[in-house]
Amino acid sequence: MFGYIIWDVNPEIFSIGSFSIRWYGLLFASGFLIGQRIMTHVFRKEGIKEALLDSLLLTMVIATVVGARLGHFLFYEPEVLLNNPLQVITPPFAGLASHGAAIGILLGLYLYARNKKMSFLWVVDRIVIAVALAGCFIRLGNLMNSEIVGKVTDVPWAFVFTRNFEFTQYPRHPAQLYEAIACLVLCVLLFWIWNQRKSQTPQGLLLGIFLIWVFGLRFVFEFFKENQVAFENELTYNMGQILSIPAILMGIGFLIYAFRNKNKEQRIFTDSLAEEENRSDSLPAKS
Repeated sequence: MFGYIIWDVNPEIFSIGSFSIRWYGLLFASGFLIGQRIMTHVFRKEGIKEALLDSLLLTMVIATVVGARLGHFLFYEPEVLLNNPLQVITPPFAGLASHGAAIGILLGLYLYARNKKMSFLWVVDRIVIAVALAGCFIRLGNLMNSEIVGKVTDVPWAFVFTRNFEFTQYPRHPAQLYEAIACLVLCVLLFWIWNQRKSQTPQGLLLGIFLIWVFGLRFVFEFFKENQVAFENELTYNMGQILSIPAILMGIGFLIYAFRNKNKEQRIFTDSLAEEENRSDSLPAKS
């Protein structure tokens, strides 16, 4: 008889009246805060003005939350989006879709790069290092919430999620941990690749690896997870797997682009902004 792990963690760290601090919220916020430190290190190493970081953080927060919320309702509960669209912005904000977050982040960073006259691929290639770590924290948050559980199994590391009243009877795959570990490994890998070449990293390379790794493994991990909504039981592949396919194809496309253009000069800023910075650098200092 295989052993298993009893998972009976309270999702709340503490509460005062109706106000509570939850592990998920703490981990979610930590992903952004530590991600900011990662991007500060990247900007310093590549000589980019750190003043650009504040607006980058704001862009990431808004794009992630709005994209994840809209993605959840669009992909999993479209009837709610049609009948009660205000629920998207109504607390407690239950329901976040990683595919929606990915779309929101890409759109948000496109607007950010355009506004700052920066290379979109340069920005995205660096931000995915932080996003991979944030993905790890979010999946750990899911674990603390006893949600997104795996299918029944007899592996010795199986979890019994006693606080998930829908799936409490049998040991199950800790699917949240599988994805958390995968994201952590990806973060280390992407940082190592960037650290080898920094500004000479072929544009699109890190984004391509990120998309293929995250959504390729997501496709695999879904076989170990319970479906999130009832209509998925009628599908050969669930919604998470279906949405992962175009993301993987996009990743392959970015890798091809990166290898074809790896010897080209990498531009961080557009010519107009670069010229403006050169002029400002050449001005004599004020006494």
